[in-house]
Amino acid sequence: MSSGLIALLDDVAALAKLAAASLDDVAAQAAKAGSKAASKAAGIVIDDAAVTPRYVVGFAADRELPIIGKIAAGSLKNKLLFLLPGALLLGFFAPWAITPLLMLGGAFLCLEGWHKVADLFGQGGRGAAADADGDGVSDSDAVKAPQDLENERVGSAIRTDFILSAEIMAITLATLTGLALWLQAVVLGLVGLGMTVGVYGAVALIVKADDFGALLARTGNGVVRAVGRGIVLGMPVFLKVLSTVGMVAMLWVGGHIVIHGAYELGLGAPELWVQGVTDAARAATPLAPGLVAWVVRAAIDAVLGLAVGALVAPLASKIIGPAFGRLKSLWPGKTP
Repeated sequence: MSSGLIALLDDVAALAKLAAASLDDVAAQAAKAGSKAASKAAGIVIDDAAVTPRYVVGFAADRELPIIGKIAAGSLKNKLLFLLPGALLLGFFAPWAITPLLMLGGAFLCLEGWHKVADLFGQGGRGAAADADGDGVSDSDAVKAPQDLENERVGSAIRTDFILSAEIMAITLATLTGLALWLQAVVLGLVGLGMTVGVYGAVALIVKADDFGALLARTGNGVVRAVGRGIVLGMPVFLKVLSTVGMVAMLWVGGHIVIHGAYELGLGAPELWVQGVTDAARAATPLAPGLVAWVVRAAIDAVLGLAVGALVAPLASKIIGPAFGRLKSLWPGKTP
């Protein structure tokens, strides 16, 4: 009897060790995949954090965090209920499609970056709704009921997030080749949760930073009041810098994904040329060669990403956009 109990306890201990090892493996893989996804998806994450605060412009301060909460919940739903199962099915039945899909996502980032650069020079043609009074709210939005406007803004943000989240999940999936299906699912879920909490937590802090600064300016004294005023005056500049960094990051990340994807599909000349220039820059620089090589590589990727975006832009506006519009008009309940 006692020997049977001891054997049972040994089995339980062995299972506990196996479970602990599995958890350690999950944590390690999640950390590894998360770091790779974060580095490759830097443009997506930064741009998301820079753009999302715009969705709360024009609302009362007490609605800002609830709106961000709704967007974050929609983002998490996108990742866990739709994109995660889709990514697992793709990885199981058609792993060959991951690289082309990553390249399509990279091309989308290049297109978005191209539009942002064009907008800087007044050539973008986007954001047609007028804002005559310059308050950050279009005149068409100003006449809508607050609840209708809130629902519209949240829906728009969640639809945009779906595309960005799909790219993040695809990048993560590409780092999980060779792992068991359940482990891929857990890691994708953890990365999706971590990205959502990180991005929208940062967005919440950014959105409420000026309120916090105003509070310090009103209630503090001396240095505290000066810090509060500095925060209030500095936030518009910070958001502008963040938006610019996001634009550049989208171009360099998108360009890198497209070039590296082409290399994996057999078109190696662009990747080899860029790597050759990067290696030459590293060899020619005695001080901080790694940093110089990274800057050179990022700059080349960004320029090539801008070129990709310029090539994709007419295709998107003249063929893909109208095709999607036609499909939407044929959807049940829609009118042409």
